[in-house]
Amino acid sequence: MNEHQRAMDTIAVHKQVLAQLERRGLEALSAAASLLTERLAGGGCVYVCGNGGSAADAQHIAAELVGRFARERKGLAAAALTTDTSILTSVGNDYGFEQVFARQVEALVRPGDVLWAFSTSGTSKNVLAAAEKAKHLGAAILAFTGKPDTPLEQMADVCLALDGPTATVQEVHQLAYHIICDLVEEASMNTPIQRKGKTIL
Repeated sequence: MNEHQRAMDTIAVHKQVLAQLERRGLEALSAAASLLTERLAGGGCVYVCGNGGSAADAQHIAAELVGRFARERKGLAAAALTTDTSILTSVGNDYGFEQVFARQVEALVRPGDVLWAFSTSGTSKNVLAAAEKAKHLGAAILAFTGKPDTPLEQMADVCLALDGPTATVQEVHQLAYHIICDLVEEASMNTPIQRKGKTIL
């Protein structure tokens, strides 16, 4: 197989996963945007976690919400649980890698928050542990997976489950969360935010 054909095959697979998003993912995108908008307006925070490439996605999403996506507006409360190397290594060393996100959830997450959890397999133990802890604490779970009917999807309030190769699913995940960030940003333009008893316009 030559390089040109390999590239075309990769693009074809990307189109197949993108078609899934168009066919059966739009409702999940709308539900996710509504959930995030509601929780942020009520003073909640969005915490994001995932492993590998999804860890980078977690940082990307937090940056889009805290900074901006495409419009000037107030900052939105979000944090990636993948960035503090001292926490990740100390918790990993003392409690095991399975607890690196759950321990942060235990310390930070409150009722009214959202945990946005990425796992292309839907079975990542540290992500499942974080989701279980967040749910116990009264947070909502937004999940992005790469397979349907996984343990993470079963725990989630809203789930985007795309079926395909990991790299391709991650590529379409990025498009999906950009759409969600755009929808949340647009909604937040005219939505007051409650934070510690104060209204932020």
